[in-house]
Amino acid sequence: MSAVYINSASCISAQDTLKENIFQNLVPENTVQIVKAIEPKYKEFIPAAMIRRMSKTVKMSSVASHYALQEAGISQPDAIIVGTGMGCSQDSEKFLKNVIDNHEEFLTPTFFIQSTHNTVAGQIALALQCHAYNFTYVNTSSSLEFSLLDAQLQISDGEAENILVGSTDEQTDRTMELYCLHNTIKKERDLPADYLTSTTNGVIWGEGASFFVIGKNKTENTYAKLSNIEIKNRIEINEVQDFIQDFLTRNNLQSQDIDAVILGFSGDAASDGYYNEAMKLFSESSLLYYKHLSGEFNTASGFSVFMACHILKEQKIPEVMMINSEKKEEVKNILLYNHLAGCDHSLVLLERA
Repeated sequence: MSAVYINSASCISAQDTLKENIFQNLVPENTVQIVKAIEPKYKEFIPAAMIRRMSKTVKMSSVASHYALQEAGISQPDAIIVGTGMGCSQDSEKFLKNVIDNHEEFLTPTFFIQSTHNTVAGQIALALQCHAYNFTYVNTSSSLEFSLLDAQLQISDGEAENILVGSTDEQTDRTMELYCLHNTIKKERDLPADYLTSTTNGVIWGEGASFFVIGKNKTENTYAKLSNIEIKNRIEINEVQDFIQDFLTRNNLQSQDIDAVILGFSGDAASDGYYNEAMKLFSESSLLYYKHLSGEFNTASGFSVFMACHILKEQKIPEVMMINSEKKEEVKNILLYNHLAGCDHSLVLLERA
């Protein structure tokens, strides 16, 4: 399968990632249980009448996709592919609340129609009047990776040349309450969170939307070359190094060829051991982490892809992301490794374009 290019990258996150000089304005957050995305002024992009009917994830995705297409200089993508773990959960909660409050009678269908996971991809297509391939992946923490893999296959097979690929997830009050009860989210007594050497379970939960234009050809805006992706649902901690080593071998690389490794440390002691094992392979690489900037959520890897794109393009590594002090003169290859609570392990290899 041929490599493809990431020709634009846009992100709405807990950081102010829509502005310029992103690396200079990164602020870690480890003192609250839930971090919210910094939202743009939606009325500058979406008609006021439509804003009222949109859930947060649809609004974030509409703006992020607008920026991604604008940067790539494309008005009509050949396909729209979106990955999401929770979908439009705000509207899902509203619909279920109406079911309970109205005793299952006299229900309006609006919230139900807008609660489906493919609402985001559909709304973007409607706004663009795009009738091309439109698909949504719902694979928890590997939703974006499956979306990128689909785009890579579409381009390799000659089905498309420029594809809008995105990931998005939002927070909802009831879901956050349930996550707290389930101890998915850290207890207040365990804050501030230690992301790298945590002895407590649970994470700080975040949200966000990341969109990219994946193209067949390199352009003057190109951020990176997307070389390969590997996804496994479950592996044991003692299998992590073999999982990564096999991936590198298939790509004709050795561990010393990887200039930077971005790991998904979340501060959850129960599952961060996978990353500790992975680090042992890369003694000569820059080791980075990012969830202290974005929070943990189903598609948090979108934030790491966005940051990796900027690292490759700008040839700079933010100090706030560094685990070790190792820095190479040139960053050519970046490996991204992520999972959620020990499931859905993904590897993404990006190269300097």
